[in-house]
Amino acid sequence: MEVSEGVSARGAKLQARSDTGVSIPDWARYGTYAAALAVAISTWFIAIRSPLFLDETDAFWQISSGFSGLWASQFQPTTFPAYPFILLLATKVLGTREIALRVPSLLATVGAVYLLYLAAREFFSRETATLAVVIFSVHPIIVFASINVRPYSFGALAICATFLVLFRLRRSDSIGIAALFGLLAAVIVYFNFLFVAILPAMVLCFFLVKPGEKHRWRQFGFALGAFALAFLPLIPGLLYLLRVRNAHVYEKAAKVSELLWTVAPSWLPFVFAGAALVALVVAALTTRPGEARPTKVNGSNWRAVTACVSLAFVPLLILYAVSAWTSLHVFTAIHRTIAVPGIALCWAWIAGRFRPEIRLLFCVALVAATSIAVYRSPDTRQPEYTWKYAIQAAEKNASPDNAPVLVCSNFPEADYLPMPLDSAKTSHLFAPLSYYKLSVPVVPMPRTLNNEAIKVGSQFLRQAARKHERFLAMGDTPSYKILDWLTRSASPNFDVSNLGVFDQTEVLEFDPRAPAAAE
Repeated sequence: MEVSEGVSARGAKLQARSDTGVSIPDWARYGTYAAALAVAISTWFIAIRSPLFLDETDAFWQISSGFSGLWASQFQPTTFPAYPFILLLATKVLGTREIALRVPSLLATVGAVYLLYLAAREFFSRETATLAVVIFSVHPIIVFASINVRPYSFGALAICATFLVLFRLRRSDSIGIAALFGLLAAVIVYFNFLFVAILPAMVLCFFLVKPGEKHRWRQFGFALGAFALAFLPLIPGLLYLLRVRNAHVYEKAAKVSELLWTVAPSWLPFVFAGAALVALVVAALTTRPGEARPTKVNGSNWRAVTACVSLAFVPLLILYAVSAWTSLHVFTAIHRTIAVPGIALCWAWIAGRFRPEIRLLFCVALVAATSIAVYRSPDTRQPEYTWKYAIQAAEKNASPDNAPVLVCSNFPEADYLPMPLDSAKTSHLFAPLSYYKLSVPVVPMPRTLNNEAIKVGSQFLRQAARKHERFLAMGDTPSYKILDWLTRSASPNFDVSNLGVFDQTEVLEFDPRAPAAAE
């Protein structure tokens, strides 16, 4: 796996020629790889203008009150410490349009690609390292995270930076680099508490890349000390996450199919199998009977292979085990971002076993298959549902007479927290209203039909009937039972009409009947 120490660039080129009798000019090979990487990155931009979905509006809500409000929210353990500050600073320069909010994540993903390439070069040849970043760039999780107004791209950036420092530690006795490794390992968790799952793999890889080194324990001690100091502010948030783990059971339990898809998205095995088949055909046609097998340019290094496998599978299996065997269901695709850099390195190592022209063919086929799938997908331009269009419809219909709107939250916390009756528009539970505005009064409702929803809804219906007041109600799929209950409860005094379902969010209008009809 490791680039053989004694093979020069010219020797590698001559070896590539002797493998098949076909010489691919350097400019053609590297030009093709560069073009493939450019096409892979282009798939990130397809949804860059899409409206913000629920969790993205939550990220905007965190910065909506400016620096003073953001600093106060740092003492709430549900807030990831690093990303809101980055996003707030970016808005001062770029503004708050949807595309502007996505630029920081886009730049972070580009940085992650570059750092992953440098990390891969510690073990791989230039071509194989390029192939690793191409695989990373076209992975569906990275395509989604690259323009996501959330901290996952920055988490990937921190992971790739930690990989680079970790891999360079194998040939360095520097205490400073060891401390930097510990610091960066802690920074990963600053972008998502669940990224703590990658830390066991980091420790394992440290001892794999520095076997029997004289200064290994001294370096590890400094790395652990730097990590502990940087990690201390995160402990309250992690403890809070464990205390409220039942709030995350709304996600489905992890499935083996999701685990396999993360390691090998649907298009990758077929492309790999096709490249392997071509490799067999080329080998059969170009190797004469009795001819010795060509010497590989890449040597094998089981420690390096084990390190890459650990970085891919240890965090992935930890998340899977927690989601499958506990009530903390966290095996969502975006959380699996922590495993994608390691997965890309593993696939690159496998592809590195191929002949140079087969690796090139694999790269081109992979990017072509991915690009076609992404561009043809109906979900490409709007990966997640958004409240934007439902709020616009409600604003247009309610604003002429300032009709109030009952808004059902879609955050699970709304089912066990009291409703913010006086500050719904500025509440975390109704984060979409911080970006997509409603100028009319808002009556907050829980996410699902429960005692709180019945209490708040019944009180409002009595007041609306007494005032003979028109109002609206809106909620998405988990809140449909609330909307049905409102429709039944209001039917004696109101005519109910459906204004439409806007990207899963239903908007209803309640028009008061004439007094005589009500009697």
